[in-house]
Amino acid sequence: MIHDNGSSNKSGNRSFEDVLNVRMSRRSTLARGAALSATGFLAALAGNKLFAPGAEAATAQGFSNTVAQGAGTAIAQAGGSQLINFAFLPAAAATGPVPNISSDYQYDVLIPWGTPLQPGGPVYDGNPATRPTAEQQTQQVGIGHDGMWLFPIGTGNDHGILAINHEYGTNQHVLGKEVPASLEDVRLSQHAHGVSVVEIKKTNGKWQVAKSNKSRRIHGNTPVTFSGPVAGSALLKTAAGNAPLGTLNNCSNGKTPWGTYLTCEENFNGYFGATGQWTRSPAQARYGFSAAGAGYGWHLFDPRFDLSNPSYKNEENRFGWVVEIDPMNPAQTPVKRTALGRFKHENAELVIGKSKRAVVYMGDDERFDYIYKFVSDGNWRLMQARGISPLDQGKLYVAKFNDDGTGNWLELTIDNPVLKAKFADQAEVLTYTRLAADALGATRMDRPEWIAAAPNGDIYCTLTNNTQRTAPDAPNPLAPNPFGHIIKWRDRNNHVGLTFKWDIVVLAKDTHSIEKSAFGSPDGLWGDPDGRLFIQTDGNQPTVNGVQLNDQMLVADPNTDEIRRIFSGVTGSEVTGITVTPDRRTMFVNLQHPGDGDPSVTNFPAPQGSGRVPRDSTIVITRKNGGIIGS
Repeated sequence: MIHDNGSSNKSGNRSFEDVLNVRMSRRSTLARGAALSATGFLAALAGNKLFAPGAEAATAQGFSNTVAQGAGTAIAQAGGSQLINFAFLPAAAATGPVPNISSDYQYDVLIPWGTPLQPGGPVYDGNPATRPTAEQQTQQVGIGHDGMWLFPIGTGNDHGILAINHEYGTNQHVLGKEVPASLEDVRLSQHAHGVSVVEIKKTNGKWQVAKSNKSRRIHGNTPVTFSGPVAGSALLKTAAGNAPLGTLNNCSNGKTPWGTYLTCEENFNGYFGATGQWTRSPAQARYGFSAAGAGYGWHLFDPRFDLSNPSYKNEENRFGWVVEIDPMNPAQTPVKRTALGRFKHENAELVIGKSKRAVVYMGDDERFDYIYKFVSDGNWRLMQARGISPLDQGKLYVAKFNDDGTGNWLELTIDNPVLKAKFADQAEVLTYTRLAADALGATRMDRPEWIAAAPNGDIYCTLTNNTQRTAPDAPNPLAPNPFGHIIKWRDRNNHVGLTFKWDIVVLAKDTHSIEKSAFGSPDGLWGDPDGRLFIQTDGNQPTVNGVQLNDQMLVADPNTDEIRRIFSGVTGSEVTGITVTPDRRTMFVNLQHPGDGDPSVTNFPAPQGSGRVPRDSTIVITRKNGGIIGS
């Protein structure tokens, strides 16, 4: 999306680039050339015992806070183990208008944009002449498939509730025109955004939508509520007195141990614009608001998105939050958890830290923005027993990276004299989280995206890319950094400490000489209980053997120092979102904005040459021999 390329951080805080330069120049352990190699990346994983084979205590997501005793020794002794023994997808096949997959695997297509939530409901099949109405779209799967999670029913291996984000769809893709011509057009676009909660079941060997009283759409006009320190604040109230509605630009996700789904609002600023005279405040500038917006044109017909309409002042403050949804309760009103801060959330990786406190790691996905964590005030079970959400009471921190490989978590609290001098109360600190982080001197990062926790407590973050980086030097030649990298850190005191140690894991550019491993712009990240690491990409990909690669998914084996390409998307699409059945013999991933919505590029999932509008879709991946995905 074009607004992913911007930067609104003018704080002057030290950038991670500067920290990285000093850190890498000091590290004698990195004397392997100018940067880490792809082999060095995996060796680092294995050597640090990050993904332990046989760590059955790990959760279905592959990340647990406890690993069986001796798992590290198992890694050290596993030298020749082959976690990934599938045939890699060659570069020559990782391009073009349809997805491709390893010859040892197969895939099906599930719930493309326009699929009815209930069998027999209204269908949109990509015919450009018969687009859905706004009302029909409320009964259909939305567009912009992104983060998701499968909530099992029974064993869950053939039945479950899939909660799936719908990040965005351009006007040309959704409406077939660049600018909306009516409120009906705007409503269609709004209703294509948000989240789908849909029951799916495997019948006669194929996953499909099942009739369910749990299936529902949560979109741009669905009633929502607020909780935590900002709930009730004047910063969330408008002169019009309109009730809060909607969730937008739902990017990646999280899952709680109490069985709920966390959906994260990212580039919410792009839906707002101004029809009249409007002077942008410093806070609005820091969040990237502009008179033109990102081209959606909602403000032309829906006054609550018009920044120049005084009746709807503060409407923009109602977006940019983590939203909690109960997928098993269709009557639940989605809750925006304000204690987690307001910024362009990528995902919300929840782990259980010391004293059973809920800890949530989050990235702010914009060039030169920050990494955060939230720590609940107490044991999450005891808080719930008292009727308190663990996500409503706690402390929010922002990360500062130091040259020597250490870091500090800086608490964003009104009790800090620096913040007390700039903000009226804690509600204002959380509503303008970015400004508070600026004031404390947080480290500016290169688009922090997915954050994932490993079984031993290490935390990983994909930094997708940053073409605005400057000042290259010998140990850090990647400035600008068009292909991105991955970092890791480990907090003291089992996730709740105020300091951490950090390191570079891989610079994507260093994989480009290896055909089966070449990738760029890492985005999605997931590790399974056996030790495999899945990497998904969004953006610049390398050219290999004369072939421009599509975005892709790869699997890494830390025991053999290998990365192998398992799947590639279609031209113009992002590969994103990942969830599995409990037995891990079925994996679901998403193709977002195939062909960037252009039917002359691809008609996927319709047959090529059909003229159908390409539709975002979920891909169901299985191994031909029925094995665990990634093996």
